[in-house]
Amino acid sequence: MEGEIRNFIVVWTIVLASLCYSHTIVKFFRNGKSRFVSIIPIVCLFFILPLYLSSIHLGGTTTFFIAGLATFKLIFFAFGKGPLSSTPPLPLSTFIPLACLPIKFQKYSTDDVERTKKAKNSTLNHVTKITLLAILIRVYSYKEYLHPKIILFFYCLHIYFMLEIILIMISATVRRISRVELEPPFDKPYLTSSLQDFWGKRWNLIVSNILRLTVYNPVHSIVANWIPRKWAAIPATLATFFASGIAHELIFYYIGRLKPNGEAMMFFLIHGVALSLEIVIKKIFNGRFWVPRIISGPLALAFIFFTSSWLFFPPWLRGNIDLKVCSEYIAFYQFLRYGKLISPTNITCSLP
Repeated sequence: MEGEIRNFIVVWTIVLASLCYSHTIVKFFRNGKSRFVSIIPIVCLFFILPLYLSSIHLGGTTTFFIAGLATFKLIFFAFGKGPLSSTPPLPLSTFIPLACLPIKFQKYSTDDVERTKKAKNSTLNHVTKITLLAILIRVYSYKEYLHPKIILFFYCLHIYFMLEIILIMISATVRRISRVELEPPFDKPYLTSSLQDFWGKRWNLIVSNILRLTVYNPVHSIVANWIPRKWAAIPATLATFFASGIAHELIFYYIGRLKPNGEAMMFFLIHGVALSLEIVIKKIFNGRFWVPRIISGPLALAFIFFTSSWLFFPPWLRGNIDLKVCSEYIAFYQFLRYGKLISPTNITCSLP
């Protein structure tokens, strides 16, 4: 565990130095090929660095932040586009967190009462999710007594809770340092009304915005020159989910070091096709026919759960990622309790 923490510090030192370099080249290279050539080595480096980490929490989050987010943002930055491009240029203190963290700045609300009320509700919401996550970790000790489908359902909840807690912690840290308001990473995905609502407006909103900028909008603009504009959303949606599938295959490889077999790609392609069909149906009926939210919402969530248990979770289970996650939580718990770093590989997934 000590070696993993040491590698983590080294990796992020290199990341910070690389982002300082990327911020500085604005003074020497204009937008376009010259800046792209100067940034592409950093992009390649960001795909290599996660290989030096093997833990789920340190390695997985680093993979997501630098290989999944920073690379896309830097490529767009090379051509003067995306969130990193600004006139005048962003200060370094803003450029670095915006480049590698899943955050998006927004203006403060002028209504202090409303902001305070939201903060209180948000705090209660986060405490509840942390408590539920702790309960889930405890339940895993008894998973041999539970039906496999129930365990998969718990995995769905675990991923949602873990992602939101991690992203909220990062947002809170950046908010404290930079004193700016950040957009929330999720918007109650359990209240979704459809697949389009889930993927576009509720789930992992920062990644959705990045994919919209880097994949959806360019493909939509190109395809609109060849087919009627109202149907250009279909190939753009399919291309976006294809790109997301590639990214998740890469993330699964980094986390589990298992050869990709296309299950994550198939999961996102199925959702891309399903979402495209939803868009087509909505455009054909044009509001003349609609399914009540009380029906469409549960159907969308059931479809997400079914396809997740079929295609999304098997790569995690083959790599024993669930056991690794549990072991890392216990290692952290024992560090807090005894003040000693213990390798997760020496821990069985049962709480004291």
